[in-house]
Amino acid sequence: MASNTKPDHAAGGAGRGAAIAPAIALTIAGSDSSGGAGIQADLKTFSALGVYGASVITAITAQNTRAVTHIHDIPLDVVAGQIAAVLDDLDVGAVKIGMLSSPEIVACVAAALADYAGPVVLDPVIVAKSGAKLLRGEAIAALKEQLLPRATVITPNLPEAASLLGEAPVRDPAEAERQGRALLALGPAAVLMKGGHGEGAQCTDLLLAAGEPPRAFTAERIETRNTHGTGCTLSSAIAAGLAKGLPLAAAVAEAHSWLHAAIAAADTLRVGSGHGPVHHFHALWREEAR
Repeated sequence: MASNTKPDHAAGGAGRGAAIAPAIALTIAGSDSSGGAGIQADLKTFSALGVYGASVITAITAQNTRAVTHIHDIPLDVVAGQIAAVLDDLDVGAVKIGMLSSPEIVACVAAALADYAGPVVLDPVIVAKSGAKLLRGEAIAALKEQLLPRATVITPNLPEAASLLGEAPVRDPAEAERQGRALLALGPAAVLMKGGHGEGAQCTDLLLAAGEPPRAFTAERIETRNTHGTGCTLSSAIAAGLAKGLPLAAAVAEAHSWLHAAIAAADTLRVGSGHGPVHHFHALWREEAR
């Protein structure tokens, strides 16, 4: 960072009351032109949960609820410049990392965050809901070596966990815990094994941390095709909680409950003809506006 001194705007302008200092979270991720995932989902989540959102765009995608048709990586100096600009000026309480498509971008983000001491939520985005690959195979090793050890928590779904470990996806909760422990050995402080790709009437996310018993967060599985951006949304909701000062387990619990309600309300939105988004503003929009 160019400077650790940030301007003080707390006094407010003449004739106005004292300005508030909101919790701030930064998302480092790709842009989803349809608005359901990526940077757009992250910023919606931050706002819905009362957190000011800043963003660093790592890639621009052309996508909708059916497919990803183009991916354009942002130049490395621009990615690094965005991170430096935000951290130089804003008091960032937590960072969420999403789509990083290449080893070079992984290395760039890792270097740019070297002096950041706050919590980092790493969502290892590998494949989009439509099936498009968002993380190149050669970037997985870089992610494991350079960013997993820096993460406060990583949030893989079951296929992502399997890809990181070079194993087959699991369905059984006991096997999910085993894979989560194997990911813990790669260096993150905690692992949240998401159960959305599992089977059965209930969906369980499993939070694992070294030396601690596992914590399960369970909800009824909701039958809907409108789940575009669930992974991005959950990880950014956790980052929002951490930015507000919540302990990790509390941030995960709040995010899990809030996302379940957003999925439950997803079918009240009519967006696109494929996998539509969850309803980020389910608690804020009036019923007649849906």
